[in-house]
Amino acid sequence: MAYDAATGTVVLFGGWDGTSRVSDTWTWNGATWTKQAPAVHPFARFGGAMAYDAATGTVVLFGGYGYGKADIFFGDTWTWNGTTWTEQHPATSPPGRWGAAMAYDAATGTVVLFGGNGQRGYLGDTWTWDGTTWTEQAPATSPTARADGAMAYDAATGTAVLFGGVGRGAAGVGHPAEPNVYDAGTWTWDGTTWTNQAPATSPPTRTFAYMTYDAATGTAVLFGGYDQAGCLFGDTWTWDGRTWTKQAPATSPRARAEGAMAYDAATGTAVLFGGYDQTGGCARRPQYLAQTWTWG
Repeated sequence: MAYDAATGTVVLFGGWDGTSRVSDTWTWNGATWTKQAPAVHPFARFGGAMAYDAATGTVVLFGGYGYGKADIFFGDTWTWNGTTWTEQHPATSPPGRWGAAMAYDAATGTVVLFGGNGQRGYLGDTWTWDGTTWTEQAPATSPTARADGAMAYDAATGTAVLFGGVGRGAAGVGHPAEPNVYDAGTWTWDGTTWTNQAPATSPPTRTFAYMTYDAATGTAVLFGGYDQAGCLFGDTWTWDGRTWTKQAPATSPRARAEGAMAYDAATGTAVLFGGYDQTGGCARRPQYLAQTWTWG
C-alpha cells in the first residue's frame, strides 16, 4: 500500500486473504475503497514492497511471493500511473524476494529498498530506484540481513527510518542451524549509509509491524506486529528523529500484524488496512481482517 500523490488516493495491491494470494488493485479516497480494473496488472502475490516515486509520479511495486509449480520469489518491478500497471524492465535489478522494506527518499529523489527473504534466505542488501533502473549500494555500515522490517521516510530529518524485522542471527544468511532472530533496532538511511540509532526508548522486538510518516505531526508512526513467541502487538509508537514515544490513543485497532499502512496527504491521516489478529492467545490460528482505520 502507498499514497499516490498524483491522484490523491491510497493504492493497495495484492496480498493474502487467508486462503490464497490475490492480484486486485483498490484505491482509497479518504472515505471509501474502489476496486480498479486495470487492463494489465502484476501476478498475484503477497509480501511485495510498494512506495510512491515522487520523481516520476508513479507508485512502484517490487517483488513479493507467489506460487506456481514451485515457489516463486518475484524480482519484477511494476509502476502504477493511476489507471494501469506497467511492468518495467530495468538493466539491473535486485534478486527476487518478499518482505523487503521500501520507501521514497525525497532527499535523493530515489526509492530505497532494503533486505527481504529470497531463495537463499534473508538478505541485507540496499538498492535504489531512479525511475529507470535499480542500483545496488555499498554502504559503509548496514543492518543485519532481515525481512519484514517496517520502513518510512522521515521528512523532518531527511532520512529513511527502518525498525525491527526478522533475520537469521550471527551465523548469517540461510544458516540452517540458526533460529529466526527478531530485532528491535532502529536504523536510518541518509542516502549514502545506514546509521544504527540508540534511542533512549524503543518499541519491543517485533516483525511485520505497520509504519508510515505522519506529515501532520512530523513523526513516523508505528503500529502492531508480532514477537518471537507469535504474540501480537496492538501498541502505537511515534518516532521524532531521536527517540520513540509510546502513544495512548483513546481508541485503537485490536492487536494485529501483516497488514499495510500509508499516509493519506489528502485527509492528513495515516490509513491502516487489513492484517490478521488471533483469538485464544499467541500463535493461534489467524483471523484475517478487512478493517480500515485512520490515525490523526
